[in-house]
Amino acid sequence: MPRRVGAAAPDPSRRRMTGPEYVEQPTEVFSAVAVADKDDKKAKKTPPPLGKGGLAIRTAGEIFITLGVIVLLFMVYEVWVTDLFSAEKQHTASDQLDGDWSKDRTLHPELIDGKAFARIHIPSFGADFNFTIQEGTGEDSLAVGPGHYKGTALPGEPGNFGIAGHRVGKGAPFNDLDNLSSCDQIVIETHTDFFIYQVLPYDDEIKGWSSGKGAQPECKGVSTLRDPSIPGGGPYDETFGRKVVQPSQGDAVNPVPYKPADILPKAQQASLLTLTTCHPQFSAKERLIITSVLTRQVPKTQVPDYTTLLKKIGVAS
Repeated sequence: MPRRVGAAAPDPSRRRMTGPEYVEQPTEVFSAVAVADKDDKKAKKTPPPLGKGGLAIRTAGEIFITLGVIVLLFMVYEVWVTDLFSAEKQHTASDQLDGDWSKDRTLHPELIDGKAFARIHIPSFGADFNFTIQEGTGEDSLAVGPGHYKGTALPGEPGNFGIAGHRVGKGAPFNDLDNLSSCDQIVIETHTDFFIYQVLPYDDEIKGWSSGKGAQPECKGVSTLRDPSIPGGGPYDETFGRKVVQPSQGDAVNPVPYKPADILPKAQQASLLTLTTCHPQFSAKERLIITSVLTRQVPKTQVPDYTTLLKKIGVAS
C-alpha cells in the first residue's frame, strides 16, 4: 500500500508490545455506595416515647430552669437596678438637705416622714462615704438611704439614736458594717454640728479593756459602759459594739439596748448610736447591730465642712 504523502515514516524501534503481561485486563466496575433512605435515618434517630416518669422529669426540669431565670433577673434588679434608682433619690435628698441647711440652722429641725435631716459619714469607709438620713424606716425612706427609727434619740442626745439601712440593693449603705472594729469613728452631721461616735468594745474585748485595746490613743473616751460597783456591770451589761440578733429583737434601739425603756432616767443614759442592717449578706434571717458611743461634738462654727473635720480629728481625707 503506497505511503501517503506527508505521513511520517514508522519508527522501527517502536514495536507493538505483546505478551502475557500485556494482555488487556478487564475493566473492574465498582458498585455505587448505597445511600440510606432519609426516612430510615430519621426512624433510627427518633428516641423512644417518654413514659409518665420521663414526662414528669422533663416538666420539672423546665420549671426549675424557668424559676432559675426568674430568680437571676430578680437578683439583677435588686442588686444593680435598685442601686441606680436609690443613687438618684439620694442625690436629690442631698441637694434638698443642703438647701434646707443654707436657709435655716435651727437646733431642732422638724422631722417629716421620708425627709432627710442629717448625714452619716464613716471615715474608715473612705472620705466620700456619706448618706443622708431620712426620718422613718419604711421602704420609701430606706429606698433613699439610712432611716431614723422614730421615737429614738436625735444626734447628740442621751439615749439611743437608732438608724436602719439596707445591706444589699437600694444603695446598700450598710453593706460593709461587719468590717467595722471597736473604736472606729462614725460621724453624724447635722445643720449645726458634727457628732463623733466610736464603736464600743466587742464582747470578747470587754475583759481587760482598760489595759488592753482601750488604752490605745484611738480608743480614748471609749469605755465598756459597765458599772464596776454593780454585779454584772449594771444596765449596759448586754451592750456590745457588735451583736447579731433575731429580727424580732427591736429592743436593740431602746434607750439602753436590750433593756426596758424606763430602766434609767434620761439624764443617766449614755448617748449612743445604733446601726442595724440585715445579716448575713443577701439574707434577712438575722440583724447585725453596731453600737457606738458619743465621744466628741464639734460645732460647725469651728469647722466649715467634713473634709476639714477629718483633718481636725486626725483622719486623712
